[in-house]
Amino acid sequence: MKAVVQPFDDPALLDGINWLRVHSYPQFQETRDFEFGSSIYRWLKNHPLGDELHRWVSVADGRRVVGHLTAIPQYYRINGRRIVAHTPADFMVDPRHGFQAVSLMRRFFRATENYVSCDMVPAVIGVETRLGAEVAGQLSYAAKLLNVSRLPVPSLPAPLEGLLKVGKRGAPPARGYTSAQTEVPGAAPGTPPAVAEDDAELLPYRPRLPLPAPVKGLLNAGLRAADRALGAAFGGSGGLRVEELGGFDASFDELFERVAAGVPCVAEKDAAFLRWRYGPGSPQHPVSVLGVKGGETLLGYAVLMVISTGQDGFILDLTTLPGRRDVARALLREATRFFRRGGVEIVRYRFLESPVSAQSGDLRRLGFFYRKGRSNTLLVRFSDHGIHKVARDVANWSYTTGDGEATFWMR
Repeated sequence: MKAVVQPFDDPALLDGINWLRVHSYPQFQETRDFEFGSSIYRWLKNHPLGDELHRWVSVADGRRVVGHLTAIPQYYRINGRRIVAHTPADFMVDPRHGFQAVSLMRRFFRATENYVSCDMVPAVIGVETRLGAEVAGQLSYAAKLLNVSRLPVPSLPAPLEGLLKVGKRGAPPARGYTSAQTEVPGAAPGTPPAVAEDDAELLPYRPRLPLPAPVKGLLNAGLRAADRALGAAFGGSGGLRVEELGGFDASFDELFERVAAGVPCVAEKDAAFLRWRYGPGSPQHPVSVLGVKGGETLLGYAVLMVISTGQDGFILDLTTLPGRRDVARALLREATRFFRRGGVEIVRYRFLESPVSAQSGDLRRLGFFYRKGRSNTLLVRFSDHGIHKVARDVANWSYTTGDGEATFWMR
């Protein structure tokens, strides 16, 4: 069956794209909500660069959709220059047409001048680097447990696993990541499916501890007490007050310009972008925004989201003025309190450590732990050699998963 890559300009192919997404991500019930998928594209079109969004499909026999790829445009500030770069998104290929992954990505790189991606599927990263992208570095993944019901049972000896009937079942995946149950686009024939990240890996299922309610209550009370102690000993607020903000006003423009002056590479996050990214119409709306102000000056903010199940909380963004570690500490402390009040079981934060982010030492002091081997990879390719040289050094970046496509599909 011959497949051809073409621009997505025929509405009759939309059903094929929708069903390809269902088969690519069978563990996510919202993939069956076709209106949700359409709403994301209406939102993307409302971006100031919406006219520069591209979509391609691979079509077999002139009618069956076997692949899909979107190029999402976004502004970046690199060494003081405002630059448009595209991110590949909604990348899906029928396993029987695996080579179409290369064809689609080749079309992406031919159509776009600059590229930034935050990815975590090894085979997809392999296709991107094969076609000229470079790995800048890895985002850190810090998590904080707020409820012991999220603890996995330790590994058991094989005979005991058999006795207890603990089989190799797929753990329910965390929201927003590729299914490990299907072949990864672009993988060579015979290549095992890549393991998705977070709690989505298809590994021997780690059943949750079957703790009696009194024991669970006692342990959770211990976690709460530990949090109070950690928060009290967390370096003091220095008179800083964290408040919940009602929106993104002009003070966010001033903050961003000062961030861009102190960090060589950053996604352009002025007030207009943040209103588009998190305001009405965004897949993540409504979010909660915490801020710290010094008079009328915004010193830093955090964007917090609780997914629809209510179990997982995400720090989608935490940005301060350069060097204001005290502000980041205050935001971290209040974010933890916010999630605990909301009944969240685990907090997740993926980011690059920079002068405007939280610092690893402070995260550990507040009870966060790092999950190694479960990180997003930041990849870049810029047509200007000087810009590319700066961007491929991860130490020059400020970046969180809320800055790009990695979390656009969460809700």
